[in-house]
Amino acid sequence: MDDVGALAETAARLFMESAGTAIAQRGRFSVALAGGSTPLRLYDLLAWDPFASGIDWKRTHLFWGDERCVSPAHIDSNFQQAQVQLLSKLEVPARNIHRIHAEIGANQAADLYQEELRHFFGKDPVFDLILLGIGPDGHIASLFPGTAALEETRRWAVGVPHSTPPPPLVDRVSLTLPVINAAHLVMFLVAGAGKAQIMEQVTASHQEGTLLPAQRVNPLQGRMIWLVEKSALGK
Repeated sequence: MDDVGALAETAARLFMESAGTAIAQRGRFSVALAGGSTPLRLYDLLAWDPFASGIDWKRTHLFWGDERCVSPAHIDSNFQQAQVQLLSKLEVPARNIHRIHAEIGANQAADLYQEELRHFFGKDPVFDLILLGIGPDGHIASLFPGTAALEETRRWAVGVPHSTPPPPLVDRVSLTLPVINAAHLVMFLVAGAGKAQIMEQVTASHQEGTLLPAQRVNPLQGRMIWLVEKSALGK
């Protein structure tokens, strides 16, 4: 992608297409939103036509891939970012907004979120779309290299202690790899020259057992799309 605007435009079209397909086939659209700065341009586009009117928001269910253990009104809250850029501009039914209540503490919030997923999906969760970014260390959602959360195979949501960079240094709640890899579509959004070094590592050849979190995303039956802005490609 030549710039962040083009990336956001492409992501918005794919979001709308994914919503239309899911609603036509399954009667509803389930999406896990991402935090960070890059998705904000996407959310802003989705709030306006042609995308706002091209998506059936009454049949769209919004979840989050991860959340920081802060107030939902805090500037570092992934929910708050989406609320400001997207939800406040649309008429999405309150019952369709499935935020992570991370302010109650990571482990308790993870248990509550897992029950929310169970109630909604009825069995193993299969999202129609999961949005992901990539951190400077290769982390996705709040699954950081070398952590127990990255190796979780049974739970769908986990509490993640987080006291070392990258900031903010607050505990998190995250979806796990089995959920991410079960999705119909996983879409990475990557922008900025600051991501060039980690993108070179992610796209380099690697050996089993040394995979970065982003390299472990491999949908079992779904698709994966990388939308990468030009400066993030590095060499």
